Amino acid sequence: MRRLVALVVGIMAAAVLPAVAAAPAAADPGPCPSLYVVAVPGTWETADRPDGRQPGPGMLSAVTRGLPSSVRTDYVTYAATAFPWEGEIYGRSKAQAISAARGMIGDMARTCADTDIALLGYSQGADAAGDLAAEIGSGAGVIPADRLVAVGLLSDPRRSETDNLVGPRVPGSGAAGARPGGFGWATPSVVSICATGDLYCSTEKDDFVTRLSGFLALSSGGPVTGTFTDEALALWHDLWAAGGLPVLAAQFDKQANNARVDQLTTFYSSQVHHDYSRYVVDGQGTTALQWMKSWLRAKA
Repeated sequence: MRRLVALVVGIMAAAVLPAVAAAPAAADPGPCPSLYVVAVPGTWETADRPDGRQPGPGMLSAVTRGLPSSVRTDYVTYAATAFPWEGEIYGRSKAQAISAARGMIGDMARTCADTDIALLGYSQGADAAGDLAAEIGSGAGVIPADRLVAVGLLSDPRRSETDNLVGPRVPGSGAAGARPGGFGWATPSVVSICATGDLYCSTEKDDFVTRLSGFLALSSGGPVTGTFTDEALALWHDLWAAGGLPVLAAQFDKQANNARVDQLTTFYSSQVHHDYSRYVVDGQGTTALQWMKSWLRAKA
């Protein structure tokens, strides 16, 4: 059982390599842009590599490329790792991304009082951007919630069933569980896109093995805070309501394990997690990345 949990933690914490080319440099909007976009790439899309080359901004480049010249976009550089042998585990990697993004937003807010702020994130980056948006929405953030005019999350591992989802409905919530309290005052500014079949952002409520693995990855390397306690209690409450430990044990039996292997094999073979450039979200054939770019442009 321990080996299976460790395996699932590793699988569900990891994302895929970037599938979109780096964005070209945008026109300089001057010291105070109308909109400041802080973008947080996904796992392995940003950290320094042993060969010295720096990966580009990955998936989100298709969203930020070609925005109006009055918009400034900066990408967060962070460990962006998932496994312990990469030097940082998921929990510490995500915390680093949140801290860096918070600092960037704070610096801009102090320098440019009239500049609106936007946050973008993909995969682990959506996890980090969403948590920072929730912090700002609670009233305890580095800026007031009304300055955060746009939060775009692609494949958010902490997506809630109640989040503003663009595109077809998908079951469940993110693999790491929904954020307690949601986005607070920032809620009207937040949109989430989750492709059908993307297990990172769409995990069935009764899939307790995946939810447990997501929680363990989320809390890895960090202190046991009140938020983590709340999330652990929520997971335990759902498990207890479904039948308790016998239900969890049944999800580890041989038949369930074989079904999970088949599910994960299908998921990774589908490449759905990094195929948002072709994922259609409306009846006009608009893809997820096209929709988010148009939405962000309207905020400039």
